[in-house]
Amino acid sequence: MADPKGFLKYNRTLPHSRPATERIRDYKEIYEDFSSEKTVEQAARCMDCGIPFCHNGCPLGNIIPEFNDAVYNEDWRTAFEILSSTNNFPEFTGRICPAPCETACVLGINQPAVAIEHIEKSIIEYAFENGYIRPRPPALRTGKKVAIVGSGPAGLATAAQLNKAGHTVTVFERKDQIGGLLRYGIPDFKLEKWVLERRIALMEAEGIRFKSNINIGVDIDANELKSSFDAVVLCGGSTIPRDLPIQGRELEGVHFAMDFLEQSNRRVAGQQIKIEELLLATKKNVVVIGGGDTGSDCVGTSNRHGATSVTQIELLAKPPSKRDITTWPLWPAMLRTSSSHEEGCERQWAILTKEFIGEEGKLTGIKLVDIEWQLNPSTNHHEFVEMTDTERIIPCELALLAIGFSNPQYNGMLKQLGVELDRRGNVQDTNYQTNIPNVFVAGDMRRGQSLVVWAISEGRETARAVDEFLMGRSGLETKNHMVHREVA
Repeated sequence: MADPKGFLKYNRTLPHSRPATERIRDYKEIYEDFSSEKTVEQAARCMDCGIPFCHNGCPLGNIIPEFNDAVYNEDWRTAFEILSSTNNFPEFTGRICPAPCETACVLGINQPAVAIEHIEKSIIEYAFENGYIRPRPPALRTGKKVAIVGSGPAGLATAAQLNKAGHTVTVFERKDQIGGLLRYGIPDFKLEKWVLERRIALMEAEGIRFKSNINIGVDIDANELKSSFDAVVLCGGSTIPRDLPIQGRELEGVHFAMDFLEQSNRRVAGQQIKIEELLLATKKNVVVIGGGDTGSDCVGTSNRHGATSVTQIELLAKPPSKRDITTWPLWPAMLRTSSSHEEGCERQWAILTKEFIGEEGKLTGIKLVDIEWQLNPSTNHHEFVEMTDTERIIPCELALLAIGFSNPQYNGMLKQLGVELDRRGNVQDTNYQTNIPNVFVAGDMRRGQSLVVWAISEGRETARAVDEFLMGRSGLETKNHMVHREVA
């Protein structure tokens, strides 16, 4: 453990954000520098809790008390070795993970939890800066070839693990650049793309091959791919967005959130967009429909575009501002305010979108109504009823639908392969293996829309399943298969 009295001596402290008026002028990450001495103090707060529930809270099973203790003792190399044994990409999760490990922290029962996510990011950045991280291609190759379709976090994690096992790995991506959600779904102010480029370059140096602009199922027949490789792993994500098929949906100015975010990320990267295709929030009243992380990203991006106003609406009722401690160590339902919200946004809850209003084919407003959630005793489910005299129209020239994703794209690759789907429309599997013997699946394409940290976990678990399929056994570590090891 770290300092036995650290949680009594130090308060939870995190890096300060740059002033909102300053940071909305650029797309750089928002946090100011934080000294390693302060990080050591934060690691000291990790207490002798007996049973570290943070292990179970983390989908990767990160060995958190041990790397906290190493940081407290300023043994950064050991901290890096411990962290990298369970997490392929701490530089991603240390920036964009909602940190379910922290909600499971024992200290969080009656004090602010240990700053696990910040410590994780500090460890990996220290490791990069001090040369601990270098290309480590496998000493031997197995002669087995694996194709991975999709280069998001699940695909990258699967590739990293299978390459470590000695297989020859090729990653196919249908977009023009590698990274999937990390590249085009997450704004730079949360994850600058040099962080992604650094990791991809490292993976290439370790022998992983990346091929972009190749749409499996269109440019290459999926069955041809299957016959050319010893195993295929499907990591295409849950890409079909949920729509809002109400009157006025066809109006110019109503767009899916991911289309808006992807184009903005492309513009930040210096790519040229045709003027007639530009999706800009500049000088517009923006309404973001959906209260999750994607909606929050739309808020921050709209403010950086120079929107006249930004409103985020949510169908569900407003959650409590404080955690109900009886939910510990589970993920609590509570109000969360992101850095994007702090930059300027009106948030409204228990709102139903009734109609998109327009003139001459262009969006000019949205008809809304307040709702109340009530328990239906006959079904034992909560249902909403519209509140009388609350219907109104608010001005809006850009509406962004951030209400999630329903399922992966079936036409093309999945249809050609003939993989079975579950009742939700995701790819059916048994231990990550589809009904096609040498075809596996990982990430959102299997489990449905989820977190980046879950995608990485899925990639690691799937890689082990593929390795066992190819070799009869596997030494790859996962949360469910930990291997005893000595830390250097």
